[in-house]
Amino acid sequence: MALSFERADNIDAFGASVSTSSTASLTDSVREYRLLHGRTYSQKTEYWAPNDNKQTEALDFNHFWQLDYFGGRLTMAPIGDSPHHVLDVGTGTGIWAIDFADTYPSAEVIGVDISPIQPSWIPPNVKFQIDDFELDWTFRENFFDFVHIRNLEAAVADWPKLYSQAFTHTKPGGYIEVKQIDIKTRSQTIELTYDHIFSRWYKNISEATEKIGKSVKNVDDHGLAKGVKDAGFVVEEEKVYRVPIGGWSKDATLKELGALNLEFNDQSLEGFGLYLLKEVLGWEYVEVMVFVSEMRQALRDPKNQAYYNLHLVYGRKPEETQETPAA
Repeated sequence: MALSFERADNIDAFGASVSTSSTASLTDSVREYRLLHGRTYSQKTEYWAPNDNKQTEALDFNHFWQLDYFGGRLTMAPIGDSPHHVLDVGTGTGIWAIDFADTYPSAEVIGVDISPIQPSWIPPNVKFQIDDFELDWTFRENFFDFVHIRNLEAAVADWPKLYSQAFTHTKPGGYIEVKQIDIKTRSQTIELTYDHIFSRWYKNISEATEKIGKSVKNVDDHGLAKGVKDAGFVVEEEKVYRVPIGGWSKDATLKELGALNLEFNDQSLEGFGLYLLKEVLGWEYVEVMVFVSEMRQALRDPKNQAYYNLHLVYGRKPEETQETPAA
């Protein structure tokens, strides 16, 4: 498994396309929001992240730095120039799906998410479905050329089921790609003790995600590659990239994307911590805000040279083979 702290420039490009089949639909109640501590959340109480403007703007910053990091490439899997059916699982604001559809106008793209936070003005070859991707999928089997999964940290209770469904609904020869951030913040310049804010942030957030049954530790010990392989895909690439948080890098490109990544984190920290720390771990509101402020200041400090690891895996569904008749 490669480890890189450079921009991912030398990777093959993409493709596009998709259908109108849907997963098991939810009721209209998903369009109603809960209001907690001044932030709005979807009605699906197991999902901890806000879906208000502050959080959706942060999600777009997350897309921008990743696009910079991978040299403008929307996918690293070698899916060719004209895949016919593409699924974006947990599409969020839909920005990846929209960019993909714009890049490949002959394609159709489906983006699925629990929150209706996507724009209304979209390319004609994009469809957004407000569904829970953890429910049973009702797409046709062997249908998608490409299933894209990105940044579902602490959003999935049953990863084996998700990978299995992706395998079932990917056509033979099609690809799955998974990108996930290891939320354990690291430093290039200091040794992190157990009482450092980076260590305490990870300890408490990971504890909260364990309590809600959606651990962030599925990236550990080659977890993404193992999950994809166990579902039946042939893993073709597994990499871990170091991604700077903040504009401390001397490299111009890394400096720019690091600044975007800091903006993503800066806007997201409150949303990351508020529900998990207060509602799940039982902290007081003031405690949460002080903790968030401490983490924010540490990320902003260029002396810390903060970074985290981005895990990437893609795999291919084997071509169908003729079964050998029983003797």
